[in-house]
Amino acid sequence: MSSRNMVVVILAVVLLWILSNSLFVMRETERGVMLKFGEVVNPDLQPGLGWKIPFVNSVRKFDGRVLTVDSQPERFFTQEKKALIVDSYAKFRVSDTAKFYTATNGEVVRAMQLLSQRINDGLRNQVAKRTIQEVVSGERDQLMIDLQESLNDVARSELGVELVDVRVKRIDLPADVSESVYRRMNAEREKEAREHRSQGQELAEGIRAAADREVTVIKANAYRDAEQIRGEGDAEATRIYAEAFNQDPEFYAFTRSLQAYRDSFQGDGNILLLEPDDEFFRYLKDSRGGK
Repeated sequence: MSSRNMVVVILAVVLLWILSNSLFVMRETERGVMLKFGEVVNPDLQPGLGWKIPFVNSVRKFDGRVLTVDSQPERFFTQEKKALIVDSYAKFRVSDTAKFYTATNGEVVRAMQLLSQRINDGLRNQVAKRTIQEVVSGERDQLMIDLQESLNDVARSELGVELVDVRVKRIDLPADVSESVYRRMNAEREKEAREHRSQGQELAEGIRAAADREVTVIKANAYRDAEQIRGEGDAEATRIYAEAFNQDPEFYAFTRSLQAYRDSFQGDGNILLLEPDDEFFRYLKDSRGGK
């Protein structure tokens, strides 16, 4: 190979190297900045093919998608000075590339660490303003909304990121207080159960007393009606007997005497001490009764 051809090949290689270092590609899922000797000269590189000056410009690329920072569970104290273990996470994305590069040197891990610290500080402030009941259930959603609103401006101004969402995954009691809280909850439930039982017993006694009173009233009314019906029946029977016997009083006297004789002499060893002319022997002496 001649020296001329060698120079042409070397120039082609150098040109190709310069060209390859002058072009760069930005994907749709990426954000980036262009630097000139370490200074940001283009903070918003658009997706597509771009060019730069070798040795003068450099391009730093960041993930432009929504990222997740999963904070470690931390111990926070409520308004009543009760400790809670809160586990949370946040969704964020790069909104200001220049500020993001300045604050984190373009390192996503560094951004996650700084954002996690601010989330923990915000959670500490939000939990300290609420009771344990409000944190666990009463105002849990409102706590996350307030936390996101308070951190969003800080995250934009200090880190150049936008908080998409902040969520509390789990809230637990520390192991050293879980047992005491459980005992207190158990005592409260037992107290409530005793109150319900006493109220039920009181109600049952009232129902039982009302039922007994109603039974007594029903029996009294039934006895009164029975006695009244029995009296009316006896009166009617007496009237019928009277009408029947008044049709032949002599025959009635005769049958009553016969019944008296039968009742008097049916037992063994019965003795009657009577005068011979006593009225009791009227029909024994004369079947017509002395007529």
